[in-house]
Amino acid sequence: MTEQDILNLISKDKWMMKILYIAKKLDLPDWIVGAGFVRNKVWDHLHGYNKPKVDTADIDLVYYDPNGNDQKADEELSERLKKETGIEWEVVNEAYAHKWNNLPPYKSTEDALSQWPETVTAIGVRLKNGKLKLVAPYGISDLVNLIIRPSPKFADISKVKERVKYKKWLEKWPKLKIAPWASE
Repeated sequence: MTEQDILNLISKDKWMMKILYIAKKLDLPDWIVGAGFVRNKVWDHLHGYNKPKVDTADIDLVYYDPNGNDQKADEELSERLKKETGIEWEVVNEAYAHKWNNLPPYKSTEDALSQWPETVTAIGVRLKNGKLKLVAPYGISDLVNLIIRPSPKFADISKVKERVKYKKWLEKWPKLKIAPWASE
């Protein structure tokens, strides 16, 4: 499966495209819809699941604007989108999100993505000039090979293990493989 195959998979999904058009209309700088939105769609496809919509707890819409919204404004936007769509949204300006983990400020949305827990989660998609664009700081190899691996910049491996367990990834997608942790 190539990057273009992933983009084709998304472009043929009316529900996903609707979400992306909603996100685009907000006109947020350097935005992407990421994490489970893309990851779970690919995993479903590779497991032969044909679901009416991607199985994700919420829509992770992130953007980067150092002069933009604060956390409260993002929470209000998330609530507004939920009321409009009936779907949970988590809107985050990555310009302030580094503070949650005591990290240096991020330089862009892609820089922030590179800090997300797993390589398969550090992936997103946006609509730009009418075309889908994938943003994947660690590439798509782990995603399409069904490998769960901590992102190189994410230091808390115990948190990754917790996420695999409480999100029930191995139950939902039994072909997944967990990469050996470098620190073990």
